[in-house]
Amino acid sequence: MGNDRFRAIRLTQGEGGQTLVENVTLSTPDLMDGDVDVAVEATTINYKDALALTGRSPVVRRWPMVPGIDLAGTVRASRSPLWREGDRVLLNGYGLGETHWGAYAGLARVKAEWLVPLPDRFSPGEAMAIGTAGYTAALCVLALERFGLSPERGPAVVTGAAGGVGSIAVALLAKRGWHVVAVTGRPSEADWLRGLGAAEILERAELSAPGKPLGKERWAAGVDSVGSHTLANVLSQTMRDGAVAACGLASGMDLPASVAPFILRGVALLGVDSVYAPQAERRRAWARLAEDLDPAALSSLTSPIGFADIVPTAQRLLAGHVRGRVVVSDVATATVI
Repeated sequence: MGNDRFRAIRLTQGEGGQTLVENVTLSTPDLMDGDVDVAVEATTINYKDALALTGRSPVVRRWPMVPGIDLAGTVRASRSPLWREGDRVLLNGYGLGETHWGAYAGLARVKAEWLVPLPDRFSPGEAMAIGTAGYTAALCVLALERFGLSPERGPAVVTGAAGGVGSIAVALLAKRGWHVVAVTGRPSEADWLRGLGAAEILERAELSAPGKPLGKERWAAGVDSVGSHTLANVLSQTMRDGAVAACGLASGMDLPASVAPFILRGVALLGVDSVYAPQAERRRAWARLAEDLDPAALSSLTSPIGFADIVPTAQRLLAGHVRGRVVVSDVATATVI
């Protein structure tokens, strides 16, 4: 690749431990170890990215760091037999933006086994409109299906429904025929959520406060990205032999629940790890997304922003002012040849 230069966002630690955000120009020799160089054409902002950019959580575990846990683009150079120059690829997780330099740069050097082929149906921007959030939502739906659940068993509840994971979970479940109960703290998004396929809208406050160990049975399945009291209440109101796929902790890592739903109703809690999911499971998730995610729904989920908008958008996301997904649409222009 020669000695290409490219712009990037770099995080460093100040003397007091605070996170410093810099816009810098890097060159190919600066990149971390890896056997595939990818020209980053699109990326997005996830909750974890927002935490890293604002220094509100110890997401970054190696300094300095280029954040960004999602990327889609084209292979510029490969030293692995798995990929060739010109291949269209995407990457979610594997410590990108946490322990390995990530997507907020014109170029990324990564390990070959981390990459997944970009489905033919999606452009790089569309893949990043899905991103880790949508890929995680697909993993949750697949986990519920592996458990043996289907729409005939009863409704499915989705918490954090107006967020990245939740909105795509609503769309995927509705596509497969589920009666979807969308939980959100933003009543203004009700019509939008119904457009994605939600059959009912539930106010977040109904589930976010401490509740009973065992409540009325309301749903057979659930996708939760919130955690804490919300997850505890979802579990307590899950039908006999139902299951909840848990993938997030927006409200906290705690689970103030009892064993009642598990031993009195046979409810299962299915943990979903998107960061280090096996390659085969990743490909299944992206195949499901390509099969079931309606292009119109994807468009309604997406707000395009520029490379210069990443940091202020991260701040808005943490404040709860971002609906669905954002796509950084001009990453390619961040490369300076």
